[in-house]
Amino acid sequence: MAFLELTNLEKVFGTNRVVTDFTLGIEKGEFISLLGPSGCGKTTVLRMVAGFETPTSGTIRIDGQDVTALRTNQRAIGMMFQAYALFPNMTVADNVAFGLKVKGVPKGERDARVAEMLRLIGLSDLGNRFPFQMSGGQQQRVALARALAPRPRVLLLDEPLSALDAKVRVSLRNEIREIQRELGITTIFVTHDQEEAMSISDRIVVMNGGIAEQAGAPFDIYNNPRTRFVAGFVGTLNMFTATVEAPEQGLLKVAGQTVALGTGAISARAGETVTLALRPEAIHLGRAEGREVVLPATIEEVHFLGSVIRVRARVADTVVALDTFNRADQPPPPIGSTGEISFSARDVILLPQ
Repeated sequence: MAFLELTNLEKVFGTNRVVTDFTLGIEKGEFISLLGPSGCGKTTVLRMVAGFETPTSGTIRIDGQDVTALRTNQRAIGMMFQAYALFPNMTVADNVAFGLKVKGVPKGERDARVAEMLRLIGLSDLGNRFPFQMSGGQQQRVALARALAPRPRVLLLDEPLSALDAKVRVSLRNEIREIQRELGITTIFVTHDQEEAMSISDRIVVMNGGIAEQAGAPFDIYNNPRTRFVAGFVGTLNMFTATVEAPEQGLLKVAGQTVALGTGAISARAGETVTLALRPEAIHLGRAEGREVVLPATIEEVHFLGSVIRVRARVADTVVALDTFNRADQPPPPIGSTGEISFSARDVILLPQ
């Protein structure tokens, strides 16, 4: 039995079904990200776990206890919001102590816990400051310490990094993950940032239209998408239209060339069209050993990004994106030049129709 169990959750607002048949088991200490576009239902799922919204149907269990009908303050949930939501008239220490004070924790124990939390977030010397005297990143650390201070069973993070600049976001998300690992607290993180979810999650749940399209480790979500939405939403994807030649042998034609995907790889009939997908890193500019599929291409765009050069090339009626490492002895190809791209058939993702 999972530590946190969400079973057949549904949420309907009027005639609008926001979450449909959402089922997920989360192990103790696991870090789960709910990933998807705005309006996909990920925040509604989080709010139902927190007790801010009551499910239209379904159940929520924490450590075997059914908490579906319990109020928020009865669930032992810690929550960190997008907005810092700190009390401006309280010091950092008082903000961290707030939940403990509400629970009636004795002052000596409360002070010790606050000191422990400030040490955990690296702000031990700033307990007497007020929120307006701190940077955005520091304020969000305080918000995290306040959420963790009462020792919640589950930590919920609702896009807590979206208001921060890029450099601070990367630093703080790594800190959050380190703290989560140190405490071993079960965590749900809501984000629409793919890189964020991929970099810190044990598992990712990709949501679309209120439905969990796929759940799995970042490696599996990226490399083995089960739906067209997941394939297109997570990372960059190049798509080719291909014609099936011999399905029993796994043969199809792409841009005039026959590609062998392997026996049993194709379920469509001969003559039907299918969609193939390739990640940019699977495509090589020019011929390369181990990449048996070679297609003629015309360079349309070249973007120099320092260590990486991003190229867009036209192959027949399809424009593909690929990345190549910058080499000082090899300048990027000129726009308008012709050449070849190559890839391995084993890197092709056959998308469901």
